[in-house]
Amino acid sequence: MPTLIKNCRLHIKDKVYSKNILIKQGKISKITNKEPKAEKIMDAKNNFVLPGLIDCHVHFREPGLTHKEDFLTGSMAAAKGGITTVLDMPNTLPPTTTIAALEEKRRLAAKSIVNYGFHFGATNDNISDIKKAKNIAAVKLYMDYTTGDLKVSDFETINDIFKSSKITIIHAEDEHVKNAVEILAKSKTKNRIHFAHVSSEKELKYAKLNKIKKQVTVEVCPHHLLMNERDIQTLGAFAEMKPRLKTEQDQKVLWQGIKDGIVDVIASDHAPHLKEEKEKANYPFGVPGVETLLPLLLDAFNSNKISLPTIIKLCCENPANIFKIKNKGFLKEGYDADLVIVDLDKRQAVRNEDLLTKCKWSPFEGKILKGWPVTTIVNGNVVYDNGEIFDIKAKEVQYDR
Repeated sequence: MPTLIKNCRLHIKDKVYSKNILIKQGKISKITNKEPKAEKIMDAKNNFVLPGLIDCHVHFREPGLTHKEDFLTGSMAAAKGGITTVLDMPNTLPPTTTIAALEEKRRLAAKSIVNYGFHFGATNDNISDIKKAKNIAAVKLYMDYTTGDLKVSDFETINDIFKSSKITIIHAEDEHVKNAVEILAKSKTKNRIHFAHVSSEKELKYAKLNKIKKQVTVEVCPHHLLMNERDIQTLGAFAEMKPRLKTEQDQKVLWQGIKDGIVDVIASDHAPHLKEEKEKANYPFGVPGVETLLPLLLDAFNSNKISLPTIIKLCCENPANIFKIKNKGFLKEGYDADLVIVDLDKRQAVRNEDLLTKCKWSPFEGKILKGWPVTTIVNGNVVYDNGEIFDIKAKEVQYDR
């Protein structure tokens, strides 16, 4: 059933246009000034229409930790947040470090209402599985401890992982960022590395000053951009994640990195834990974020901290290009109809009771944000519209490799 979205404002090559978008068979058929016939007509009401966001760093906790989140609840939260594709991390129970575990996760993810892909976990002894893993976004390497024990310390093993994986996404803090870049340089491979959740001036400097041409990319997260170590004093465990919050100076450097083009991606690192878990003495690290990623960035746009084209580049286009995701990340004819309509003037508070994530809390609770997604479309299907969720299953993404 062809669908026409009329009265759309679009950013195309840094210019704003008023266009209509015709969707056929889940694809963007036409972006036009005309009003082609369609069985279903939606009015964007002169709101901006963006490519659906690609969140390349989420922990949907399935299998093994589904009391915190699962692929249905996580995808519902993503849809409400204007995210149409997620790439899930491997530190589940069991971890996604074997072909059997990957296939089981594929089966479980079929309940998702946004498109999904998987990062495959690296261990000290699973190179053969890494080489066999099909249709994965990247291999995830943990050089520091975090939720789940997947840390790899041996530099020779890390070198083998880099050589075996076209792209390795790395949890590396402080000196480990420098170490990873040096290992990559010595490996003489053309494969790439992507630093997850860079949180400090030192890490950004290590990642980019030592950068091997086009082989190193950098991701930052909203919590490191919008919170700092002082928030731990007021929020306690609810402001604790890995890497931990840093100084106000580190915050400023991350924002400057966005302006200077050093930062390539903004991702949520959605890592939900239940409130009662966070209230324990030995609380787990991690905060939810898939639902608030885009609203926080739209609010930052309204505060002149970031431009709309930069949000599109860092949250849609670059993730698609870095992970080589087919037909995603761009508003182009022939591409998948993954779209989000945003109301840049809508003011609303982040409220725990409104959240769709299973953990039902946010470190940004009570914060009034200006700019919210109002409609999310995945593969041509409306899955979120003004507070209502539609349970239409999405698909696993494919890669151009």
